[in-house]
Amino acid sequence: MSIHVITMPDLGEGIAEVELVAWRVKPGDAVTEDELLADVMTDKATVEIPSPVAGRVLALGGEVGQMLAVGAELIRIELQGAGESPALAPAATPRPEPSPRPAPSPPAPTVPIAATPSLAATSTSLRDRPIASPAVRARAWELGVDLAAVAASGTAGRITQADLDAHLASGTARPPPPAVPPGPRGTPLAAAATHAVKIVGLRRKIAQKMQEAKRRIPHYTYVEEVDVSELEALRVRLNAKWGAQRGRLTPLAFLIRAIVLAAREFPQVNARFDDEAGVLTRYDAVHLGIATQTDAGLLVPVLRDAQALDLWASAAQVARLSEVARSGKAVRDELSGSTITITSLGRLGGIMSTPVINHPEVAIVGVNRIALRPVIRDGAVVARQMMNLSSSFDHRVVDGAQGAAFVQCLREYLEHPATLFVE
Repeated sequence: MSIHVITMPDLGEGIAEVELVAWRVKPGDAVTEDELLADVMTDKATVEIPSPVAGRVLALGGEVGQMLAVGAELIRIELQGAGESPALAPAATPRPEPSPRPAPSPPAPTVPIAATPSLAATSTSLRDRPIASPAVRARAWELGVDLAAVAASGTAGRITQADLDAHLASGTARPPPPAVPPGPRGTPLAAAATHAVKIVGLRRKIAQKMQEAKRRIPHYTYVEEVDVSELEALRVRLNAKWGAQRGRLTPLAFLIRAIVLAAREFPQVNARFDDEAGVLTRYDAVHLGIATQTDAGLLVPVLRDAQALDLWASAAQVARLSEVARSGKAVRDELSGSTITITSLGRLGGIMSTPVINHPEVAIVGVNRIALRPVIRDGAVVARQMMNLSSSFDHRVVDGAQGAAFVQCLREYLEHPATLFVE
């Protein structure tokens, strides 16, 4: 029997180990050359590992969530046409059966190994296993959609989020399962049900980063109320006049401009703190992290050199970065190097929040929803468009008075939007 051992390839950039986040195959499956075998994660980038050979999967080299070193065994494949594998001898006395070494095929050499057990699982052809990313599979599972019924438009027959949307729009999607009926009194059927969910991949990276930020940074949060009535009126006028040609503006574009201007007056908030070296690095350029919710979890793509962008360029870049983050196409450079971060829950923004600082930064500006509220102006109660800014700071390097003054500076710019265009 001729076995091909695929090892974890060197992904470059000094990476010594990766996390195994998903298997695309299982023992007994037939695989074709270039078929995807597994997804691994390094930092926040997910990498797909293809098969360099055709054959049948004999054994997997690890479990989802396991860390694998570069060069470690990833998977074993019996080469196509190499014959059936013989029965395994007792585990205590394995009997090796050498087989001829085929021509080398990167990234791993073909090696002879001891006889392995024949597998009872029935091989499944490639066309019977829809190809889709973990995010697409998770969403399909939540919606009760059988991916085998979804028409694929991606490369090599891969199902994309757009394919899933089209399938749902066609009305052929399977309806969600009915609710569990109540059982006899005192014995609800689902009361004792539990579901163990292993935290792996991006979700684990997020958990580790949040834990590190809260462990190392003494946070404090300052909340300020902002009257954005004039800003909203200006935004509506600009969109009416220029929206078709330049794209529509969101409140975030104005907030980005306000942060750029306020950071000039309070450079200590546009910084990164190396607490091990005891060095605070302040930046003249503003590289804004844009916290973005994706199907896989929270990502923070970076809007670089925000000080060089006008409102429409900022809005376009935010839209582009959000899209590449949600589609899983963001590259490493787009997910690192921010100096201050914005986080917004949009219409779900509530009254206030306590955002977690994006370590090693020292400040994060949280945006709550805009709502029409009664306020007193010139002794009269009037309806105004109001929004709260909930911002957190690293108390080691940003004093309370400094953080409050920075947010109040943002408020002044946003409440008098004409000043955003005067330098």
